[in-house]
Amino acid sequence: MNVSIIGTGYVGTVTGACLAELGHDVICVDIDQQKVDWINAGIAPIHEPGLSELLKKHAEIRLRATTDYNDAIPNSDLTFICVGTPSGEDGRIDLSIVRSASKSIGEALSDKRSYHVVVVKSTVVPETTEKVVAPLVRGENVGIAMNPEFLREGKAVYDFMNPDKIVVGGDPRAVEMVARLYEGIPCEITRTDIRTAEMIKYANNSFLAAKISFANEIGNICKKLGIDVYDVMSAIGKDFRISEHFLNAGAGFGGSCFPKDVRALIGKAEELGYDPMLLNAVIEVNEEQPIRMVKLLVEHIGDLRNRRIAVLGLAFKNDTDDIRESRSIPVITELLNLGAQVSAYDPLAEPNMRKIFPEIDYCESALDALNGADACLIMTEWDEFRSLDKEFDAMKNLVVIDGRRVVSLDHGRGIYEGICW
Repeated sequence: MNVSIIGTGYVGTVTGACLAELGHDVICVDIDQQKVDWINAGIAPIHEPGLSELLKKHAEIRLRATTDYNDAIPNSDLTFICVGTPSGEDGRIDLSIVRSASKSIGEALSDKRSYHVVVVKSTVVPETTEKVVAPLVRGENVGIAMNPEFLREGKAVYDFMNPDKIVVGGDPRAVEMVARLYEGIPCEITRTDIRTAEMIKYANNSFLAAKISFANEIGNICKKLGIDVYDVMSAIGKDFRISEHFLNAGAGFGGSCFPKDVRALIGKAEELGYDPMLLNAVIEVNEEQPIRMVKLLVEHIGDLRNRRIAVLGLAFKNDTDDIRESRSIPVITELLNLGAQVSAYDPLAEPNMRKIFPEIDYCESALDALNGADACLIMTEWDEFRSLDKEFDAMKNLVVIDGRRVVSLDHGRGIYEGICW
């Protein structure tokens, strides 16, 4: 089928490349001419394993990009809305980009007579598709569907092609048309209504975030009792009702999804007159975790003024350059507030973090960041950090606070402590 995709960010680019791999003809639309040029040249506008290879394979054959809605939409059978829904100051999602995209889609469809399906893939709270998108794109022969994404950054291409679920909400005709796009993927499709599809996305991410905050809460208690929380979580993860996934205690969750989605669901609940106590606690625990690392550091070395502190890991997780809601941001902020001198290293995320903290010392390797440091905080579970050993000998004082249980250091060499173990 012919597919147009609005937005060439994380979700839009991956969706476009993977649909092209499934044999569909895809036109991506973005207002950013540079992104359009990159995609047409087979260059990925974001870092995501496997994405560059797909773009190079399909660029200008099954996949192209444009800034013109009227070029893309009338010439397609389905249009995916894959634009951003950032958090507002009150935690609720900002729908201004969704509204703008929906309006432009409606205008581009005004003269089209054949059946066309508009599919919302952007993460939006229940009722958004029906109350915001549909009125702006509604036409005589336009179907509306909701098809949430469940892609992990760093594993997005794999997840698209090997999903554990595909959810499509809408009327039967629209749902069936979207389902046909995924015929090359051996996965049962969950067919539902639009509101339920929207809620599945939020419930999914909120539950995973709750598992992480639960593990951290138990970890904070275990630490006071001298218990290794990883032994505890390994045991309870064997219960098939719980599973071992997302029980790694540490510095907390970040990224473009979990924090934003939990806050958005909180905002929607409050709008409905309901106090979501559990969801609020999930966020509260997560916000406190990184500050606990700095408190541990102060306990070990005292006043941080003019002390060189190495921060290893800037991305919110490994295998990505994404720093959105990274737990290293509040840590670095607190370190600077306490007068510390920060040396930092991350394999991919340095350019993005420079936009927030241009004043800190960015290093070309972990060894450079550790050299002469009074202490080290480990914030991201990059594989290369797991092999660090003799590099710690370059530190002025071997004090390591691990937020991800990445390294294993002999306590006789210095001080090694986990945030909640």
